[in-house]
Formats: sequence, C-alpha cells, structure tokens
Amino acid sequence: MATPLRNALSHFTGWASDRRVPGPLRGPLYSLYGAFTGANLSESRGPLNIYPSLGAFFCRRLVEGARPIEADPLFVASPVDGTFQSICAIEDDTVLQAKGRAYSVRELLAGVGADTELTGGQAWTVYLSPRDYHRIHAPETSTVSAARWVSGCRYSVAPAVLDRRQVLSINERVVLRLETARGPLFLVLVGALNVGRIRVLGIEPAAEARISKPLAFERGAELARFEMGSTIVLLSPPGGLVPIEETRLAEAVAMGNRLARWGPA
Repeated sequence: MATPLRNALSHFTGWASDRRVPGPLRGPLYSLYGAFTGANLSESRGPLNIYPSLGAFFCRRLVEGARPIEADPLFVASPVDGTFQSICAIEDDTVLQAKGRAYSVRELLAGVGADTELTGGQAWTVYLSPRDYHRIHAPETSTVSAARWVSGCRYSVAPAVLDRRQVLSINERVVLRLETARGPLFLVLVGALNVGRIRVLGIEPAAEARISKPLAFERGAELARFEMGSTIVLLSPPGGLVPIEETRLAEAVAMGNRLARWGPA
C-alpha cells in the first residue's frame, strides 16, 4: 500500500498542481516545462496563458486533427501517446511487465472480468512520460460495463523502475471493462509516483463504481485522463486482438495510431 510519505508527497504535488499561476508567468513557465521534457507545445489547444494551473496545463487538450484516428475496422487505435513497454501473450494468467518481469492478470484486474478467460489472449503496455499527451481515448467503439478504483502503492512507472521491480499490479489503478462488437477488452489505467488522480468521464471514483446507464464511447472519443505521467495496459481475451508488425517494443506510439488487429471471427 502507499506509505504515509508517498501519500504526503502525492497530496502536496496535487495541491501544488492546483495552485493558480499568475498570468504573466504562465507562458514562460509552461515553455520551460516543454523545453525540459521535450513536449510539443505547438499541439496545445489555445495559447499557453489560458491554463490557470500546472494541473490544467498538464491535462491540456490538443488542437483539432493533431491525432488522426485509425479508421479501418480491422484494427483498434492506441488509446494514448507513449512508448511500448511490453507486447506479449498472456500465459498461465501472467503478463510481462518489462524485461522478463511478470505479474498476475487477475491481481491486476482486481476482480473485474473474473468470468472471462484471458490466458491465451494478448496484452499491450504503454508508458506515458511527462512529455506525452495525457488524455486517454477509447481504442474501439465500446460501452463501459464495469469500473473499479483499486487502492495501492504509488511507485514510479518509469522504464528503469519496471525493469527492477513488480509495479503495475500493486500500484493504484482504475480497471475498465469495455464491451465492443467483437468482444470485451480490459483497459487498466495505472497510477504512479505522485499520481493519485485518474479521472474517467461520467464515472465517480469508487471501489466498485456504479454505472447507472450505459456509457458509450466512439472509437477515439476521450475516455479518461491522467494528472501526471503513468501507464496503461490493454488486455484482450483469446480470439480478440493480435499484435501487428507496426508496433514494436520500446518504440513510440501516438494516440489514434494502429495498436492491434482483430483476429479471425
């Protein structure tokens, strides 16, 4: 679980990110952030001085058309900008985190999808660095049928950390089950160091979120957001998604790019 020190650091970071930045300082401060992280601020929607706080700036939206969405129905789109940490088959209820480190899928999902066999399916892990766009979009036209907020640690999910220790199945996270025309997908939004706030559109955070009416999302529609850098895991049962040649370990992917292909029906 999260230690008192990590909780305090996370709460302080959240408090600081919500503080209003004086107007004259916004442009220079956010430009410095872009230069330090390598973020492409020319894609930001509106001038930099419209973002009243660091938190608002971090979750900035992009200009229209900055991320074309894959339109071919045989493929699904990447839900995020980031870098592939793992692309692998799910074997004996385990999936690779990075460089041979594995964890339990059932532990990761924390009870969501307990009625769905995932061994024999596929998993994709994408790391979002501070330079990346931090809104999460639907990889396929789908309906959210289950959502669970899972408490846990707030370890860093930087690649160097994932190489050394198991993190993804013990960190705070949100687990979503997406119902598509081709079967279910599971999207896990993993929190990180200083990242305790993960927002899902239309759903209030709860251990077992109540979904009073179907939450439908078109492919590419905004689904959620991180409020600092983090990681997502997309899982598909057997007979669902399969890897494609365009996606390679340690390479970057943009939200809306091809992520995977639907297998034979």
